[in-house]
Amino acid sequence: MGTSAERKWVFVFFFLLCSVSSSLPSFCKLRRQFHLNSMHKAGDVILGGLFEVHYTAIFPEWTFTTDFDTLGFRHAMTMAFTIEEINRNVHLLPNVTLGYSLYDNCGALVIGFSSALSLASGREEQFLLQENCTGTPPVLGIVGDSYSTFSIATSNVLGLYKMPIVSYFATCSCLSDRHRFPSFFRTIPSDTFQVRAMIQILKHFGWTWVGLLVSDDDYGLHVAQSFQSDLAQSGAGCLAYLEVLPWDSDSSELRRIVHLIKTSTARVVMVFAHEFHMIHLMEEVVKQNVTGLQWMASEAWTAAAVLQTPRLMPYLGGTLGIAIRRGELGLKEFLLQVRPGLHNSDDGNNMVRVHQFWEHIFQCKFRPPLDDSGGTLCTGQEDLEKVETEFLDVSNLRPEYNIYKAVYALAYALDDMLRCEPGRGPFRGNSCANLQRTELWQLVYYLQNVNFTTSLGDRVSFDENGDALPIYDVMNWLWLPNGRTKVQNVGEVKKSSVKGEELTLDENKIFWNFESKKVPRSVCSESCPPGTRLARRKGQPVCCFDCIPCSEGKMSNETDSMECTSCPEDFWSSPQRDLCVPKKTEFLSYHEPLGICLTTASLLGTFVSAVVFGIFIHHRKTPIVRANNSELSFHLLVSLKLCFLCSLLFIGRPRLWTCQLRHAAFGISFVLCVSCILVKTVVVLAVFKASKPGGGASLKWFGPLQQRGTVLALTSVQAAICTAWLVSASPAPHKNTEYHNDKIVYECVVGSTVGFAVLLGYIGFLAILSFLLAFMARNLPDNFNEAKLITFSMLIFCAVWVAFVPAYINSPGKYADAVEVFAILASSFGLLVALFGPKCYIILLKPERNTKKAIMVLLSICDSTCGHEFFIGYNLFTGGINHQNI
Repeated sequence: MGTSAERKWVFVFFFLLCSVSSSLPSFCKLRRQFHLNSMHKAGDVILGGLFEVHYTAIFPEWTFTTDFDTLGFRHAMTMAFTIEEINRNVHLLPNVTLGYSLYDNCGALVIGFSSALSLASGREEQFLLQENCTGTPPVLGIVGDSYSTFSIATSNVLGLYKMPIVSYFATCSCLSDRHRFPSFFRTIPSDTFQVRAMIQILKHFGWTWVGLLVSDDDYGLHVAQSFQSDLAQSGAGCLAYLEVLPWDSDSSELRRIVHLIKTSTARVVMVFAHEFHMIHLMEEVVKQNVTGLQWMASEAWTAAAVLQTPRLMPYLGGTLGIAIRRGELGLKEFLLQVRPGLHNSDDGNNMVRVHQFWEHIFQCKFRPPLDDSGGTLCTGQEDLEKVETEFLDVSNLRPEYNIYKAVYALAYALDDMLRCEPGRGPFRGNSCANLQRTELWQLVYYLQNVNFTTSLGDRVSFDENGDALPIYDVMNWLWLPNGRTKVQNVGEVKKSSVKGEELTLDENKIFWNFESKKVPRSVCSESCPPGTRLARRKGQPVCCFDCIPCSEGKMSNETDSMECTSCPEDFWSSPQRDLCVPKKTEFLSYHEPLGICLTTASLLGTFVSAVVFGIFIHHRKTPIVRANNSELSFHLLVSLKLCFLCSLLFIGRPRLWTCQLRHAAFGISFVLCVSCILVKTVVVLAVFKASKPGGGASLKWFGPLQQRGTVLALTSVQAAICTAWLVSASPAPHKNTEYHNDKIVYECVVGSTVGFAVLLGYIGFLAILSFLLAFMARNLPDNFNEAKLITFSMLIFCAVWVAFVPAYINSPGKYADAVEVFAILASSFGLLVALFGPKCYIILLKPERNTKKAIMVLLSICDSTCGHEFFIGYNLFTGGINHQNI
């Protein structure tokens, strides 16, 4: 906006400003003067001002309409008041009187630009050209303009000549471009900060889904660009829509925009536009009855009284906006002195001929109308204090305070320039500037470095871009029960060098225009709680998303998490997926029912073995014990105890030593047990063979010493196997997570499958061998035949361990250990009961069968079946009773 106008008015400036006559002496002459509303006051130094005192839409031959802007006139009077205050200050610009030239831009770019050119060129129709141009420029600085577009056009031209321009209301961020606008300053924060201030409010209330309306000019379009960029960068939210409000109040376009607002899910609407844009927009809002919205106002209309009406407050009540700082200037007494005839210019023209202001305020006429339509005549003596007018309402002086600071900034810059000590100046050769030879760029230098504090305690200075220290008040439109409206201050936003934009709010004071009287919600999608992650919706803004629960083993402990984090190895996600908890551990424990049962069975087997051992010790001299090869029986009972006890190593959390010991103890114990059985079986067969004719010589190889040696040798082989296994690939504890993702199964890995197979194979080999030998001896005499008992016990043993292999392979985790323990206990109990049950039965319950007489009966039976020699030889060989003793 304003680009074509800028190019056009560069040409107008050179064409209309002056032309050099070819006649001598040379002089510069204005070809044409602009007939503009203006107000002037003489002084040593003149400051210019551009204000909107009239509204106008059509300018035939640049004439004016009669639409009067009371607030614009008050702005002009504020500059006049500030200059008079400075002139009374003996410490600021002593011996220098400031004057002013104030122009009315009529709210039109063409007139505002013409006014700026008039300020730059002065009011003299012609002046002589000298070899050296000396003297003070017509104005040393300009306060204005209020519109960004006007300021852009003016600064583009006057900036070429380094004319200092200090705006009090132009906020476009583009004006911070120092290369394009080298002499532009402002006492109002840039839109860049205004946008960031708005974003801070959005973040504070969690409004992530908002609509944005902007005016169709430099102010609005630059705001739209800046807002989209900063909002995306901050991650504070998204725009549901972005619409440009038309200048010509196109009803169809406004109807479309309001319908979009009505149907959108965004409950917050931000508007960066001017008052008249809002007036037309709200007319359509009322027609469509769009309620339930939270409006956010830019500084351009935050304090607009024209919108604070009973008709519009049902819709605009609760509006939050930002406003420039308010100041208490003592302006009212000065405004009350305004009278017709005062402030006249030298040419008889003044800004409103103050008569127009008077006529507007008192609704009267100084001259009777030509059509004799009647009306009250003005006397000029009317009392302003008796009229209720916003002109005298000085309770909310915000733009006026910026004007006040702008004038003082120029005054302090000029004061610093005049206080320069010759030889210590900032310019070439350490020179100083002076009023007689002042160049505008010199004042720009001092203006850039100005730093002062107002009477209200606010510091004024400019950064490298000519922007003032940014600070805004946060305002809230309160709709009182009596129907009246109050715009109250509820906080502030200021820039901090440490924290950036710093927002302070008093939420208890904020009025919310909703039934709940609470902060409204405006989001495209509700926040994803911990335990979920964001999933963007394709083709929609980033604020629109779905919440996907984290998968097993992953968690998110933050709101709106983008990704779910995998839990560490020993942890698993909670059911809510919002934290990682230690995985459950699983092993065959002493505290669970299965572990308790197996432990009880193990201890019971150990106890029973000890009892049987005690019975055999106590009855060791009885015939039944002596005839049962008592030494091997005692070895067998000890080995059975070890078998029962080794099962306890499989219960409890696996440790390195238990893993290494459990299989070794199991293998050696069972080999010892089976070796004893094997030797007993061989002895039975050897004695049976010796009972045959010519077989007595074989008994010498199976005496007690040979029996012990055979058991030791067979057991040593298993010990060697275990040692080799432990040395080469020792079993070790292992945390298995393959069975269950949420559990750690503690188990012992065998280390070497071959070693484990050899250990079991050796036990199996001895067991099968014992079974086959016992099976061969099954036909010995019933009453004295242990072979049948050995056959039965080995059958149980082999059956248990044959069933163990598939059960062990297919049992996961602790159940594999339970299967192995069960196999150990089952086979051990089988051997204990099968081998020692009948003997204990005779010893304890049938003692009459454990006597010499009973043995003699058995002897006679044996003589008739297997021969007398077998009975005598077996008993002699096994250490039992002998025939002579009998």
